[in-house]
Amino acid sequence: MKTDIDGLLSFINASPSPYHATHNLAALFDSAGFQRLDEKQAWTLEQGGRYFYTRSDASFVAFTVGQQLVSNGIRLLGAHTDSPCLKVKPSPELNQRGYSRLGVEVYGGALLNPWFDRDLSLAGRVSGLDQHGQLVSVLINFEKAIATIPSLAIHLNREANSNKSVNAQKEMNALLCNLRKDFSFRDLLLAQVTAEHPECGMTEVLDFNLSFYDVQAPACIGLHEEFIASARLDNLLSCWLGADALLNSDGNQSVILMCNDHEEIGSRTESGAQGTLLNDLLARLLPDSSERQQALRNSLMFSIDNSHGVHPNYADRHDEKHGPVINQGPVIKFDADQSYATSSDTAAFVRCLAAQEPKLKLQSFVTRADMRCGSTIGPLTAANTGIKTVDIGNAQFAMHSCRELAGVEDAHIMRELLNRFLLCESIPF
Repeated sequence: MKTDIDGLLSFINASPSPYHATHNLAALFDSAGFQRLDEKQAWTLEQGGRYFYTRSDASFVAFTVGQQLVSNGIRLLGAHTDSPCLKVKPSPELNQRGYSRLGVEVYGGALLNPWFDRDLSLAGRVSGLDQHGQLVSVLINFEKAIATIPSLAIHLNREANSNKSVNAQKEMNALLCNLRKDFSFRDLLLAQVTAEHPECGMTEVLDFNLSFYDVQAPACIGLHEEFIASARLDNLLSCWLGADALLNSDGNQSVILMCNDHEEIGSRTESGAQGTLLNDLLARLLPDSSERQQALRNSLMFSIDNSHGVHPNYADRHDEKHGPVINQGPVIKFDADQSYATSSDTAAFVRCLAAQEPKLKLQSFVTRADMRCGSTIGPLTAANTGIKTVDIGNAQFAMHSCRELAGVEDAHIMRELLNRFLLCESIPF
């Protein structure tokens, strides 16, 4: 079981951006014998076939075509590849007061204070021209710490421990080095592209999508190493568990793993859950609209996205009857306003699955009645497709921080629960 967690940690460490996560998932499924597809081409899908493809290099889809697709329906696993972070602005150079800095935008609902005083690197995609004037795009990862965002000394801000708000425009710019008059960010990127991808022949950088990340590696921590400490647990933990479940499924059922980009900013993109990615796949998988509708009504989606564990220092932020504890099992998430798509019947189905094995503990989460919860791709997918959905995830602390905390045992339990889900012969509602 320890090797499973080692694989998870290695995957997260090698995936500092959605592009890298998608690339690594593609490599994983390619090595497992899944056939790569291209959305620009016609597809010939066969029963028993195993396939994968990507969209915009940042969303990943893998699926199997099982037996009796219409009557048995589809087992859908949904997660997302993006995490809140600091993205580099298009014209980022800030050369002032003896230092070279880069201006950033905040992506998603990032918890900003933890980003101060961290060792930061940079990763993402760079697009440019090669020596023949052709457009090329590559992924880059500096890997080493090339920047930091220093805190202001408490002597210059005596209220830092009692009233610390963060102005993202002024305070989150990343320090690179002492001022050099010849410093050009695009020159820096071109040198990195050349070092990582000499074969691409890029001669000019045209644009980029890059984000900072903390170089501290994921680790199992705690007195008994029962916690997983890492960046991007929300939601690469779910991507990894979904991939593991599909790779270990028996192929009898039709299964789709969909890892969307842009969940953290509302999913309103061509590769997000509000886009056409899933419906486009369903139209190819089941071209006949009547059969497609029948199959979807026989289907179920697990929207797998981490939940808020009850924080022992802030227990009053939770409903007293719904405070999930890390390592006490996956969390079924409820919301009366359907920010989570769980219904009583989908929750009951999951509880029935778990009841088959005493070790598969489950918990429930609903936010306090005087607070609002977040949301997931679950309600969006359910509304766009008509697939019944349950929102479920592992409890964690420090959600949207640059370093989050989840449970080792919860990862094992979720893994087994997903395995059982993919073995189900039918959805009983």
